[in-house]
Amino acid sequence: MSELLLTATTGREAGTRSSRRLRAEGLVPAVVYGLGSDPLAVSVEWPELRRVLTTDAGVNALIRLDIDGDKQLSIVKDIQRHPVRRDVIHVDFIRIDANATITVDVPLTLIGEALEVTQESGMVDQNLFSLPVNSRPDDIPTEITLDISALTVGESLHVSDLQLPEGVTTDVDPEEAVASGVVTRSTLEAMRADEEAEAAELLEGEEGAEGEGAEGDAEGGDDGDGGGDDS
Repeated sequence: MSELLLTATTGREAGTRSSRRLRAEGLVPAVVYGLGSDPLAVSVEWPELRRVLTTDAGVNALIRLDIDGDKQLSIVKDIQRHPVRRDVIHVDFIRIDANATITVDVPLTLIGEALEVTQESGMVDQNLFSLPVNSRPDDIPTEITLDISALTVGESLHVSDLQLPEGVTTDVDPEEAVASGVVTRSTLEAMRADEEAEAAELLEGEEGAEGEGAEGDAEGGDDGDGGGDDS
């Protein structure tokens, strides 16, 4: 994974009023911490921050922060957004060692088409959308894919079915379900309606047969009575 350069400026004042003023100037307040160093308050330009966050790597992009000429490798640890406008209002960067393993969340993407599920009027239910993985910074995958082509209704694909890149591991339970083939509610309702209709037809047929039998018995009884009168 390639590194992206981002300039961070030190010397920003703490406090809500100062942060609001920075954002009005197109800057985003941030803090850099990790690797045994004290947290450092900085600010970054929003257009440049958006640039490094909109690559294929997403929030797992390797960012080389240029802080007063001192370049430090980092990744984004947390992004705070405005609850209504969803603007980025604060960013946490964590310093990382290029040779040390770190843990990050990687998106999970389903590929292929579960034809058997579709043919049975079912749907694929994705249970996990990201996976925490352990990896050296250069080996962090941009995404992890799972082929669902062989999935059937009533079955699941699990973490153990994922093909992780070399050097990448996860601590998630191998039996954790990633995707399942399930029957939709509308299909279940249709199946239930069919079963009820079949049961009603069967019951109607049984009642008809009983009625015909009773009528036959009645006719047979009349003949017997008539024979007795003739004698």
